[in-house]
Amino acid sequence: MPDELATIVVTPREQFSKARRSLESIFACTNRSVPIVYVDANSPPAVARYLKQQASQRGFTLLRSEQYLTANEARNLALPHVHTKYVAFVDNDVSVTPGWLTTLLACAEDTDAWAVGPLYLIGDPAKQIIHMAGAELKIVEDHGSRFLHERHRFSNLPLAQVRAQLVREPTDLIEFHCMLVRKDVLDRFGPLDEQLRSVLDHVDFCLAIAGAGGSIFIEPAAIVTHLAPPPYALYDLPYFFLRFSDAWLEPSVRRFAEKHGLAFSDAEFDGHRRFRSVHRLRLLRRTRGAIRRLFGKSALALADNFTNMFFDRVVEPVVAGPMERRRRLDPRR
Repeated sequence: MPDELATIVVTPREQFSKARRSLESIFACTNRSVPIVYVDANSPPAVARYLKQQASQRGFTLLRSEQYLTANEARNLALPHVHTKYVAFVDNDVSVTPGWLTTLLACAEDTDAWAVGPLYLIGDPAKQIIHMAGAELKIVEDHGSRFLHERHRFSNLPLAQVRAQLVREPTDLIEFHCMLVRKDVLDRFGPLDEQLRSVLDHVDFCLAIAGAGGSIFIEPAAIVTHLAPPPYALYDLPYFFLRFSDAWLEPSVRRFAEKHGLAFSDAEFDGHRRFRSVHRLRLLRRTRGAIRRLFGKSALALADNFTNMFFDRVVEPVVAGPMERRRRLDPRR
């Protein structure tokens, strides 16, 4: 399967400190002739210099924004530079493995799928902990009400425990951590929804495919790992806090609810809010581990509540909110 059928589009997710490790995994595990479009959304100077150097040496397209972008803004910025049958979206903090792209392309060509996702791991790749292996996704109508139903498969389980159950098959949901999509599908749908700033962008896109009669496959023979924090660099924090701020999350939920005829109070949206709260706590994993060892689970729960209160009452109004207001007013956007 010629890898040149696809263009790799790398966009920021939540951090910049894993950008080098991620990109070098792509270099190591992908045919050099595959075109790459890399969107650098206001990375810090050291990362920006590295990307500029690599773009010069490797000959890939580097698009630099001097402000933070949402993931869909970055993807839309890259798409005019794609001239292949497929687009392989990869977050800038994802590590790929040998054969990842060839395997995804083979699945797409064999099945005529509109989009294909790999097996997603999370954390240290050596530990092989599953983040997601496809999911159930649908909007359920019951007595005049509409509800979102989303259930991920095998999350947080060791790969070795469920490997025998993982096969290429249709699925309802894959994630933009890594997603192979037919370019004509993206052309048909038009720009990705930039009002989905923080969450639900992948859910919205997969629902659009299902609504148009397309198919989505999971191909577990292709494996990627989301290198979620920790560790992290201090320069990651502004973008991380913005990505998971109320200034980005709540408008995303509101937009998705209005678009799909759902109540803003839908229980699945609370699940995304809980994920945000838990994910922010990843920044303090070592501290949290020490608290649990020294003082027990009750003390850890109290510390977590205090930490999330600090995020909500200090980081939101003092850091994230003003940052988003400045971003929206910046004419360079």
